[in-house]
Amino acid sequence: MLRNILITGGAGFIGSNFVQYFFEKYANYYAVVLDKLTYAGSLDNLKKCESLPNYTFAQGDICNASLVSEIFEKYDISDVIHFAAESHVDNSIANPLSFVETNVLGTATLLEVFRKKYPQSTTNRFHHISSDEVYGTLGKVGYFTEETAYAPNSPYSASKAGSDMLVRSYFHTYNLNVVTSNCSNNYGPKQHSEKLIPTIIRYALAEEPIPIYGDGKNIRDWLYVMDHCRAVDLIFHEGRSGETYNIGCRNERSNLQIAYKICELLDARHQRKSWNYSKLITFVPDRPGHDRRYAIDATKLRTELHWKAEESFDTGIAKTVEWYLERISKKN
Repeated sequence: MLRNILITGGAGFIGSNFVQYFFEKYANYYAVVLDKLTYAGSLDNLKKCESLPNYTFAQGDICNASLVSEIFEKYDISDVIHFAAESHVDNSIANPLSFVETNVLGTATLLEVFRKKYPQSTTNRFHHISSDEVYGTLGKVGYFTEETAYAPNSPYSASKAGSDMLVRSYFHTYNLNVVTSNCSNNYGPKQHSEKLIPTIIRYALAEEPIPIYGDGKNIRDWLYVMDHCRAVDLIFHEGRSGETYNIGCRNERSNLQIAYKICELLDARHQRKSWNYSKLITFVPDRPGHDRRYAIDATKLRTELHWKAEESFDTGIAKTVEWYLERISKKN
């Protein structure tokens, strides 16, 4: 079946990995990628897609209703997969209103254009990509499930929680064919340098102090980006309308464990004899509202849609470090 799919935020980290994977797999689908190309998005991430016959890029803001409507009409958009978001927690602390604008108003704009084109449709789908951060923080035990109450602790997570609630409301009010997925921390190729894993790699290779917030014991459930892409594929095609699906694989690691693992991989690659990269690890003041632990229970996704991660953390982080090393060597 021919589907003309609008992918928002497709020039970013997760979106660009998904676009290449998805439209190589489904040659009978057409992609229109809409991205504002802020600092976090780059057309370099989509270079391998430029040769695809079923791919078009459009630069613009998801808050621009007239632009979104024009794209819907010009390309006869049938479905939306919505990745676009401001996502860096530190930036949300410094400039919260930009997160509200993009994540809440932008999502509302997309939903409203989609609703007007496909009221009551059961075949046209709106898939909203969200975060486990909407659930707040966990103690030493337990997992987030789809039934966990929302308790966001940063402007970023609050804005994503707001967008999730909008999507939910359009299902219950308008019977719109929507699904939402909440994923754990992604890592892998193309991730922006501001994020934890690229930051550790960058500082280590520059032989500069590797900054770790607080005591380094904040824990995240780490998800390799291509495993996330495969999950989104399944949820988009087979997820039940109005449902939420959590995506995670119980790869819990503290920030400090991540730093030591990357240093270990770099030590093996560079075979230093006088010192190890881990000597560069430096603790810096913690950020405000820093959630202590996230962990996802993906039982619903596994049992309903038969998804499972293909990468362990050890294989995924090794591939990630190699990708950054190759990228850096090409620049030098």
